Amino acid sequence: MHMEQWLRLIAGVIILGSVLLAYYHSQSWLWLTGLMGANLVQSGFTDWCPMMVVLRAAGVKEKNVKI
Repeated sequence: MHMEQWLRLIAGVIILGSVLLAYYHSQSWLWLTGLMGANLVQSGFTDWCPMMVVLRAAGVKEKNVKI
């Protein structure tokens, strides 16, 4: 998998996990959902996400796009 796929997968898992934790444990977990949403909005504008630093350090390659 390339960088974009990993980013979407991780964001989806964190959002679904925080919603489930909010439902079964404490509504305070919705703050994590909101934080992930805000991060997705900022990454839409800047084309950068903090998780990219972690994934690059783990050796994940970016997708080669030919135009």
